[in-house]
Amino acid sequence: MPEIRLVELTRDSRAPEVAQVRELLLEYGRFVLAQAGPAHLCFGTLEKEAAALPHFYLDQGGGSLAAYIGESPAGFVAWREMKPAIAPDAWEMKRLWVRPETRGHSLGRLLTSAVLNRARAAQRTAVYLDTIPASMSNAFRLYLDLGFKPCAPYNNNPVEGVVHLRLSL
Repeated sequence: MPEIRLVELTRDSRAPEVAQVRELLLEYGRFVLAQAGPAHLCFGTLEKEAAALPHFYLDQGGGSLAAYIGESPAGFVAWREMKPAIAPDAWEMKRLWVRPETRGHSLGRLLTSAVLNRARAAQRTAVYLDTIPASMSNAFRLYLDLGFKPCAPYNNNPVEGVVHLRLSL
């Protein structure tokens, strides 16, 4: 089994590390662009997120993690605080991505569990996310396996087929 480690980006993260993680986020964006439907609408936002890493999520009361296999970046996830008017004391998980060539090592589960553990430690009451089961079926199954349940839409995601999920902590 290869060595797997998680690295949380901080304001002090080194530029080469941030560049590697930025590329993971942009790979996620290219995957989204390749999907049918209006999913391409969020790519401009992804470019801004990537350019502002790690501050983009830190400045929203969240953070981001990268998974490495050995020295190679293999996965990414981010989270941010939900708007108090929508869900006080909750986080939204964003951008879970595992490189296709590194799948099969449970990195998606590891990254998601790390966010959930951080949310519990921060005394959050819930974690929300949205996903597209038709194009992200493995992630959707993972979320259901971890206990996420469908919920009412909490954002204005225009992507066809999007499903909103919530996990009470």
